[in-house]
Amino acid sequence: MTLNFRFAVVSDLHLALPHTIWDHPSRFHLVEVSISAFQSVLEHLIQLDLDFLLLPGDLTQHGEPENHAWLQKCLAQLPFPVYVVPGNHDVPVMLADQQSISFADFPYYYTKFGYEDPQQMYYIRQLLPGVKLIGLNSNFFNDQGEQVGCLDAKQLRWLEEVLAASVDELVLVMVHHNVVEHLPNQANHPLANRYMLSNSAELLQLLRRYGVKLVFTGHLHVQDIAYSDGVYDITTGSLVSYPHPYRVLEFHRDNQGKESLQIVSHRVESVPDFPDLQQSSRQWMGDRSFPFLVKLLTHSPLNLPLSQAKRLAPSLRDFWATIADGDAVLDYPHFPLEVRRYIETYNASAQSNPGMATGGTLTLIDNNSTLLLR
Repeated sequence: MTLNFRFAVVSDLHLALPHTIWDHPSRFHLVEVSISAFQSVLEHLIQLDLDFLLLPGDLTQHGEPENHAWLQKCLAQLPFPVYVVPGNHDVPVMLADQQSISFADFPYYYTKFGYEDPQQMYYIRQLLPGVKLIGLNSNFFNDQGEQVGCLDAKQLRWLEEVLAASVDELVLVMVHHNVVEHLPNQANHPLANRYMLSNSAELLQLLRRYGVKLVFTGHLHVQDIAYSDGVYDITTGSLVSYPHPYRVLEFHRDNQGKESLQIVSHRVESVPDFPDLQQSSRQWMGDRSFPFLVKLLTHSPLNLPLSQAKRLAPSLRDFWATIADGDAVLDYPHFPLEVRRYIETYNASAQSNPGMATGGTLTLIDNNSTLLLR
């Protein structure tokens, strides 16, 4: 049976009404544009005759009840269905405090956006005939009360049950934390592992067993498409971080059963207070990148002396912006060879995998591409 539908992904909105914004000298998020940027995106998406919209977490800056309430009201006015999952910023505490809602409060704000049963933090919804969405919760509080990226055992058992009952349908999965590595050694890197689902291998095993090929994630704030043995993890950059991206996707299945997903990425170019948002945001990120870069250079595997890291860091001010862009090309010929080679490992993989619609030729896929799924 043929199947065609169009949808959008907007991730890591970090919505913050003006009175809820507070600053930190190394904050990469330009949350000052969160409301206006999201409104700009919605103006575009309303024109596209979408079948649905996915928001893979970090809907708010710090889980503030007024920011959740603002978004709830905004989404209710849209002409297409919207589905959300929580990010670590949406439920930063188990019990409500003066700033944030409690973990258990989250679904009650979004009963019209996936959580028909607000007593459960994950769900399955029929999007279209033959198409289902599974929204997972990757925010877990361990015995020390620390928030980590993990799917608890009960959720995994539930997931296997719903996947087993959906084998004849196309299943899309949405979860905040990354499932496939988007950065070198991401699962083990001391600065990057917190963006990965700690039990991603267990989840991937389930997805492969039941033929699920498409997972939509956020959290990392980069444009990247990663592939692992049949599963694509399509992560979308943050709406409040350079390059302020969002995606419009079209799924096609023809009469012969061939399936493809066309991905087109867009960017917010300007908002009222930032008429040249792309340039000013890239500069904002570079201006605040020094502490992060020093950590990157002094941590494993480079383990550079602090003095050397401080000398090299200024030349890398656009390092993270280039990665966030997607399809990164990084080359620092004046760096020591060991450092240069390590930085180059962050380049976008040029060799396409067998699932790409390019016949194995060299290609850039993170922003605009067509994935051949079957």
